[in-house]
Amino acid sequence: MTEDVDPGDLKHSIRMTADRLLTRPSDETTERKSRAGIVIPATANVSRRLGWAEVIAVGPTVRNVEPGDRVLFAPEAGFEVEIRGDEYLILRERDVHAAASAREDGSSGLYL
Repeated sequence: MTEDVDPGDLKHSIRMTADRLLTRPSDETTERKSRAGIVIPATANVSRRLGWAEVIAVGPTVRNVEPGDRVLFAPEAGFEVEIRGDEYLILRERDVHAAASAREDGSSGLYL
């Protein structure tokens, strides 16, 4: 006996393809505040401002970024997608300007 299953109830895992990154943009990418406390919406034209996002998943050909890293990117470079009510951004690895990962003993560099 088979039961009818609503396709909306099925859960699928997401695998990124090629050099794609699934990222969760930080709150500062969507909305910022000025020093005086004025809210600046993401739609405001801020020239050449890069944003941070947390990497959730990476494609098989990604070499320099791992899940859990934070990446610096130009917001207009990615594609927005909503998955189960959460907002994500799909980027290409070449659109990433820098990556920050957990500090390991003996490593050098800039830490956030």
